[in-house]
Amino acid sequence: MTILRLRGREFRPGEFAIMAVVNRTPDSFFDRGRTYGFAAALEAVDAAVDGGADIVDIGGVKAGPGDEVDPAEEIRRVADLVAAVRERHPQLIISVDTWRAEVGEVVAEAGADLLNDTWGGVDPALAEVAAKHGIGLVCAHAGRVVPRTRPHRIAYDDVVADVVAYTADLAERAVAAGVRRESILIDPAHDFGKNTWHSLEVSRRLHEMVATGWPVLVAVSNKDFVGETLGGLPVDERHAGTMATLAVSAWQGARVFRVHDAASARTALAVIAELRR
Repeated sequence: MTILRLRGREFRPGEFAIMAVVNRTPDSFFDRGRTYGFAAALEAVDAAVDGGADIVDIGGVKAGPGDEVDPAEEIRRVADLVAAVRERHPQLIISVDTWRAEVGEVVAEAGADLLNDTWGGVDPALAEVAAKHGIGLVCAHAGRVVPRTRPHRIAYDDVVADVVAYTADLAERAVAAGVRRESILIDPAHDFGKNTWHSLEVSRRLHEMVATGWPVLVAVSNKDFVGETLGGLPVDERHAGTMATLAVSAWQGARVFRVHDAASARTALAVIAELRR
């Protein structure tokens, strides 16, 4: 396993990093716009840091289907926030959830340390932006689908094999583009281009991703597959299922955990760390 390096910090194998979610979107599936306002988003960052977050992932576009958000509007939502967070928390690792190279360029200039490409390399120039600015990149598997769509009856011969091959290839392409190897993560992207069965299978066999040697990020917090697995629970009742999935992922060797509740995740992962020790 490689050491993960972001903003001068090192995360060695066996060390866990918490990535807190802060969405400047009026239609987020989780908080439904609670952190859309600039002041509210800054307060959410402060709370995440207080809760033990190592990384804050700022997003300006809802992942699922919804109103069109063009690059200019996405930049309006996230760039000033990134700059303000960088000034407010100089040591914090700032990630931006975007698939667009033009957005990546602006937020890198504003102080971002990591580009979280949840949609799996639909814009290859995003890796070039990360390389140009010397920042990190998340290489995800979204089933080769169009961003913000939910394909009907998507199928794989072996979903985990597809995830492993695709993310590892993206990571190597990023290295070839000039991104530092130690600043690249791979992400199975639960529920992106996947049904609940696929997301569960990826969770059961996450060790196969870990075996590639690339640091693995998991983003399972309050997702639909957790709710459906537990009988159709709504978003606000998925916390326990989220913590269980985080624990299973950590036990198998995942390194970075994208969550809505940084403090709870930090506590749960501290227990896993002791058990693994």
